[in-house]
Amino acid sequence: MRERRVVVTGLGPVTAVGVGAKRFHAGQLEGRGGVRTISRFDASGLPVRIAAEVDLPPELELSPREVRATDRTTRLAAAAAELALVDSGLDLAAEDPSRIGVSIGSGAGGSETTERNLRVLYDSGGRSGPSARFIPASMVNSSAAWIGIRYGLTGPCVASVSACASGADSLVAAHQMIVTGEADVVLAGGTEAPLVGPMVAGFAKIRALSTRNDEPERAGRPFAADRDGFVLGEGAAVLVLEEAGHAAARGAVPLAEFLGYGRSSDAFHVTAPRPDGAGAARAITAALDMAGLAPGDVSHVNAHGTGTTFNDEAEARALHRALGEAAGRVPVTATKSLTGHTLGASGAIEAVAAVQALTHDVIPPTANQESPDRALGLDVVAGAPREARVDAVLSHSFAFGGHNVVLALARPLTRSRPSSRFGAYENQPFRS
Repeated sequence: MRERRVVVTGLGPVTAVGVGAKRFHAGQLEGRGGVRTISRFDASGLPVRIAAEVDLPPELELSPREVRATDRTTRLAAAAAELALVDSGLDLAAEDPSRIGVSIGSGAGGSETTERNLRVLYDSGGRSGPSARFIPASMVNSSAAWIGIRYGLTGPCVASVSACASGADSLVAAHQMIVTGEADVVLAGGTEAPLVGPMVAGFAKIRALSTRNDEPERAGRPFAADRDGFVLGEGAAVLVLEEAGHAAARGAVPLAEFLGYGRSSDAFHVTAPRPDGAGAARAITAALDMAGLAPGDVSHVNAHGTGTTFNDEAEARALHRALGEAAGRVPVTATKSLTGHTLGASGAIEAVAAVQALTHDVIPPTANQESPDRALGLDVVAGAPREARVDAVLSHSFAFGGHNVVLALARPLTRSRPSSRFGAYENQPFRS
């Protein structure tokens, strides 16, 4: 079998910063964060009352019947899949559906559905049971299954569950499907809708969240000296991954090449990272090795960058271990400063941001860097976007449980498509 290369041909981000590739990219460059006071439920009694909420355009919402049957996690993923397909120009009617796979990860699955049904059960003292839709809507694989059913895709359909690395792990699974010849095209990404009381309260209890309730737009500050935790967010992203020959045959111009990945386990603690960054460094090195890159070849790092004291320190140490002298020179950005931490969706959302940096040769800034933590020794892009030639990007996802995933993306052999075509979605109707 000839070597099968994997390219990215479509992007579908659904975030608090913007919905669709064009709006998401513009929001990043403007430093327009999506963090605000929580409106999805009454959080007035909680210690943390801010989050990054998505304003999903009505034309991307499912039908009323489908809304009743699905969790918000799936509805965000459905919108992301549609955006990615439109952006890719893929004509499903002309494709063999058995050669198209689906790989959508989530850390928690249907959080809203679970919370609502358990509340009914407990409030009634067991007299009122859960909805018949409870189990299918709350399953972690529900989003992947639903997308496969909606588009009639009969190739492999999987869901990765590795906490905050789930979205990145789903891209790895898609890469494997294509390289091994199991599929020619995969809709891959992650989704999460964790903005329910128990999730916010739970993360607050372990002191993972920022408590800047009075200035939500300034709460997300990864790598800043005065960081105090992350902001919980909801969102989704789907990327269309294709075998390079398949993309070329249909005349698609790749946005990026997915060169490889690295994975490792800290085997240290269920929530805390290894303080020395050794586990994450192994994943970075493995990604470089698979991609055939040297540390000095890395043009940009999209960091995991949560904004917690220990995670940012461990990530910085991992970069210095893996990249050596290059670690202090490579431009670093943290998308979570704007989108919030979208848990299982974050790796996919940040992969979209990494591809956009490659496409446009511009690195978005990390928000709220008035007091950078110089001790970390990183070149964190701050204040304004930085124009630079971007040839290779590493995108980091480091999760609770010690799951480490690093993606290596590069400028495709053919020059990226022009900005005028980037982000084809402009108020297009949802497919029937």
